Amino acid sequence: MAVTIAVDAMGGDFGPKITIPASLKFLKSHPDTNIILVGNKPQISKLLKNKGKFLDRLSILHTTEVVKMDESPQSALKNKKQSSMRLAINQVKEGQAKAVVSAGNTGALMATGRFVLKMLPGIDRPAIASFIPNQSGMTCMLDLGANSDCTSHHLVQFAIMGSILSSVILKKRKPRVGLLNIGSEEIKGNEVTKETFHLLKASHLNFNGNVEGTDIFNGSTDVVVCDGFVGNVSLKTTEGLAKMFANFLGQEFKKNIITKILALFALPVLKAFKKRLDPRRYNGASFLGINGIVVKSHGGADAFSFEHAIETAYEEAKSNVVGKITKQLKIDQKLI
Repeated sequence: MAVTIAVDAMGGDFGPKITIPASLKFLKSHPDTNIILVGNKPQISKLLKNKGKFLDRLSILHTTEVVKMDESPQSALKNKKQSSMRLAINQVKEGQAKAVVSAGNTGALMATGRFVLKMLPGIDRPAIASFIPNQSGMTCMLDLGANSDCTSHHLVQFAIMGSILSSVILKKRKPRVGLLNIGSEEIKGNEVTKETFHLLKASHLNFNGNVEGTDIFNGSTDVVVCDGFVGNVSLKTTEGLAKMFANFLGQEFKKNIITKILALFALPVLKAFKKRLDPRRYNGASFLGINGIVVKSHGGADAFSFEHAIETAYEEAKSNVVGKITKQLKIDQKLI
């Protein structure tokens, strides 16, 4: 059965110049997929000229309104009802698409997705989830910024959703779930994390207990659960550390003629290292808890990166992530 994905063609820093090439490349590698490009039809058609090979699986929904990257969520909801973002989300609501992907304004996308698609029964707040590279694969981490203050029940809801998402993306039957804390001992943390620990221990999840920051990257857990404040700070710290490490490495190899020669010999290893840590390969954050699949691409994504966001939406749609989350919520309804 074909999977149809609605793409906000105008969203992000570069709009159609990125979203269209990414969509065409994705269609080429996924013959069971259809894409609805939502945006300015003349602009889109111009970029699709002489690209007729996959046009039978691609349609255009015309609109001239666009949500600006600095526009407030309230303004987007009230004044941009015909925006490419809103109409793309409407496609999921109306059953024309199984998922939506946008590189647009994060706050507006979250607010619009929540308003149009509503929340899943049993979920109080949506959470932003994404995958981070670790020593043996990837770690799913949530929440990454949607909820600064959380109760223990919110964190349990995040754990359930993260576990289901990881089972789909990581292809693991029982993903290991860890609660991010200041120590691995059961007695560590504040009152919220202590209560969350006991709730998760009583759940049907594969709960591994408390985990520390180092466990995000050593491959010992598949899902790391935390509130949005801690999650966002952790993510930004990781990004900054990775950039600093890359700069240090480059500086050392450029120090003198000997290190430059050594760099030539090390080039294959450096290229493999760069590929493994390339953030573009992990693009595509999922807005979990919304009654529909909404995937947010980085605003400055290139075509390669945006294609990975479409891939995330495709995997979630094909595997019925929303249905599986709903089923698990019913099993652990007493804890949420």
